[in-house]
Amino acid sequence: MQVAVITGASSGIGAALARELASGGWHCVLLARREERLRTLAEEIGGEYEVCDVSDRAAVDDVAERVCEGHPLVKLLINNAGVPGRANFLDGDPERIEQVVRTNYLGGVWCLRAFLPALEAARPSDVVNVVSVAGSVAFPPSGPYSASKHAQLAFSRATSASLRSRGVRVHTVNPGFVETEGFPQRAVLRSSFFRRAVLDPEDVARHIAGVVGRSPREATIPRWYRLPGVLQAVAPNVVSRLVARRGSMYR
Repeated sequence: MQVAVITGASSGIGAALARELASGGWHCVLLARREERLRTLAEEIGGEYEVCDVSDRAAVDDVAERVCEGHPLVKLLINNAGVPGRANFLDGDPERIEQVVRTNYLGGVWCLRAFLPALEAARPSDVVNVVSVAGSVAFPPSGPYSASKHAQLAFSRATSASLRSRGVRVHTVNPGFVETEGFPQRAVLRSSFFRRAVLDPEDVARHIAGVVGRSPREATIPRWYRLPGVLQAVAPNVVSRLVARRGSMYR
């Protein structure tokens, strides 16, 4: 039995991942904050769940200890938990900004550290960090969210290099806009072009399931979403001026 731990599993990409992996024979351990949803999904796929707020390091350590007692070998960890942060640094709610960073960035750090012994015991094993195109592009109306994803991207790249020789493959997946409960993209995007390009959670889940077992890699889905990040890396001053003129892409 191959065990996969999925954070942020109560809805959206996490729930789609649980269904996708379970259909492929994985035993899924679901982590999230909403117990009722977790219980329902776990019953549906024949998995198990633990209520856990990944932004709470002590809670992550406690949950990992319980999970690893029953499953000392964890073949796959998917750091998917995330919260929206459509606010700016200048007048956004301070507590919300802190929560975005603790969940989107530090949550993955604490989960990897807590489950690493079980991942190494099961090697070769995989870690998938669900980051975002926002990790390579800074956009003012979502500044705190972008910052959290920039940090998560750096974390993913650094650990991919560090753990390669230890038999743990770390993959980075950068989705574009995805329609989920917490991120209702089709309803809030102004541009009809971007609304048409919005992905469904199942699209991301299928891609992630396909990278497991392969060499560590960083992927953007769909691929053309790499362009904004490349442009910002190559010509940050030009992009900054364009973004300042354009304003918000959200309603």
